[in-house]
Amino acid sequence: MNSDKLSSVAKAIVAKQKGVLAADESNPTIKKRFDSIKVESTEENRRRYREILFSTQGIERYIGGVILFDETLRQGTREGIPFAELLSSRGIIPGIKVDKGSKSLALCPDEQITEGLDGLRERLVEYKQMGARFAKWRAVIKIKERDVPTSFGIRANAHVLARYAALCQELDIVPIVEPEVLMDGAHDIERCEAVTSRVLEAVFTELDAHHVLFEGMLLKPNMVIAGLKSTRQENVQRVAEATIRCLARYTPAAVPGIIFLSGGQSPEDATDHLNAINMMGPHPWQVSFSYGRALQAPVLASWNGREDNLAVAQKTFHKRCRLNGLAREGKYARVMETTE
Repeated sequence: MNSDKLSSVAKAIVAKQKGVLAADESNPTIKKRFDSIKVESTEENRRRYREILFSTQGIERYIGGVILFDETLRQGTREGIPFAELLSSRGIIPGIKVDKGSKSLALCPDEQITEGLDGLRERLVEYKQMGARFAKWRAVIKIKERDVPTSFGIRANAHVLARYAALCQELDIVPIVEPEVLMDGAHDIERCEAVTSRVLEAVFTELDAHHVLFEGMLLKPNMVIAGLKSTRQENVQRVAEATIRCLARYTPAAVPGIIFLSGGQSPEDATDHLNAINMMGPHPWQVSFSYGRALQAPVLASWNGREDNLAVAQKTFHKRCRLNGLAREGKYARVMETTE
């Protein structure tokens, strides 16, 4: 393990104004996205859509890394340039999603565990040869009315995240550790904070036990937000305060960056919350974004599967990247959504 190399890559991903584009949707997931705009999810349409994103001029100022899906890492531009090569040539670091999705945790039907550890070392070797310099693994934590998540469910997912992270660092690949507490449900913000705290404590305990270098990883957590079905939704400032309070208690200062997932928030809400969190800084870590839908939903609507919409789709994508780059510094204002 080359600690200097790991630390250098991790810091580059979250350099000033920069965050991560999560373009690692599985084929079933991107099919749902394409269905919403009535575009067939063929391999060529998926490739073309990703090319539109990756070739947008100027995004390298705001995007430090892109998480790719296995299929996408093996694809390239119309001219035959591999996507990993295209991104690297622009100073954007290519990464790869390596988990194989979540399944029911045995004997705990209300909880999930992420699969994909079998053969992971060999897959990481191949992905590194193809240009990936970081990886991502997502663990899913549900909040239900009963005693869910259980301590066992949290520990099981934390253990798997740590095993994945150790395998990555063994090969000098920066691991993005993603323990996502879902926003589904009717729980209030206090319950979300309590569960997120338990999850982060367990995750960093396991990471430490597995000798994972904190300086050579990134954390991709949820923000602390009430469930979507909750009758009490909190304002932006309350979300920012609860989120930072939780992270400050359980995330070591040695971690170079926290890159939030959007978790189903609207693009505007995700940017607004990120901005409010950074306005409370300075923080011991870089506080940034690793958004999928919050960056891409407006782009899909603008593109609509039509080549003559290419320019407006790329303009929309650049705007979302830039607004989140401003939120990285606490300089975003919601009025920018309609005045620019």
